Amino acid sequence: MQVAIAALAHKGIRRDKIDHAQVRADFTGELIKIYPSKLKSYLYDMQLAGNQADYSGESVSRKAASVSLSKLQEMFAYIEKEISDDKL
Repeated sequence: MQVAIAALAHKGIRRDKIDHAQVRADFTGELIKIYPSKLKSYLYDMQLAGNQADYSGESVSRKAASVSLSKLQEMFAYIEKEISDDKL
């Protein structure tokens, strides 16, 4: 979620209170034109895995954690590139 918040902040979109649903809505509505559309589902998928690990009492499988990590790394790379390119 933090990488999406950084991407939003970079484009001047800030909220006083960080709400996961609002971050997803802002990212999907405002930034999905810049990033690949598959990232739209990444935020939701990663939040589900995080919620399971943090609040359900159930463990997240090694495979699910690996998939989430891969998605995060991919999303981070896209956002890092966009922010870096804007600085040039």
